[in-house]
Amino acid sequence: MTENVILVDENDVEIGTFGKRAAHLGDGKLHRAFSVHLVDSQGRHLVQKRAAQKMLWPGYWSNACCSHPAPGEQIEDAAFRRLGEELGLRARSRRLYSFEYHARFGSVGSEHELCHVLIARSDDTPVLVAEEVEDVAWMPRQELAEWMSRAPEQFTPWFRMEWDRLLADFPDFDEPLAKQRIPAC
Repeated sequence: MTENVILVDENDVEIGTFGKRAAHLGDGKLHRAFSVHLVDSQGRHLVQKRAAQKMLWPGYWSNACCSHPAPGEQIEDAAFRRLGEELGLRARSRRLYSFEYHARFGSVGSEHELCHVLIARSDDTPVLVAEEVEDVAWMPRQELAEWMSRAPEQFTPWFRMEWDRLLADFPDFDEPLAKQRIPAC
C-alpha cells in the first residue's frame, strides 16, 4: 500500500492526497472510493472473498471490486482498471449513487470513505490475483440475500450497506443484461 488516495470533504470536493495506508489507520481520513457490483447476463452477482493479507477485513466476503481512483482519474476509468487488476475482467460500469460511511476494523484501522457505487456486466471468468482476492462466487440475488441475512458477520460493512440500498432504491439492478442499459465492454 504505497500509492495515494484522494482526500475529500463531505461533498466529494478534493482537498488533497494522502498515503493510502496512513489514510486507513486509526479513525481514517475521508477519501474518495468506489465499489463495483458485477452482474452476469443471468442476473447473478459476483462476490469476492478478500485476500488474507488485506489490512482491513481480510477473509471477508464483499462485492466484486472495491478500490480508490488515482489522483486525476475518473471513477469509471478507475473501476475499469481495478476490475482488470483484481479479477482479470474487462467491463465498463455505470454509477448508481454515492454515500459516505465510516467503519472501524478493531484496533487495525478504519474505512472512512465517500464511496461511489457502480454496476457492471460481464460473463467472463474471473482470473484471481492472489494479493487481492482469495475466492469468488457467482450467486443469484435471493441466494446471496439469504446468506447475508444468515451470516452478516462474514461480509464487509460497506457491502452490507450498499446491498440494502441497492435492493431498496434500485430493485431491478440485477435484471438480465438484455433488460438493462449498462454498456458492455
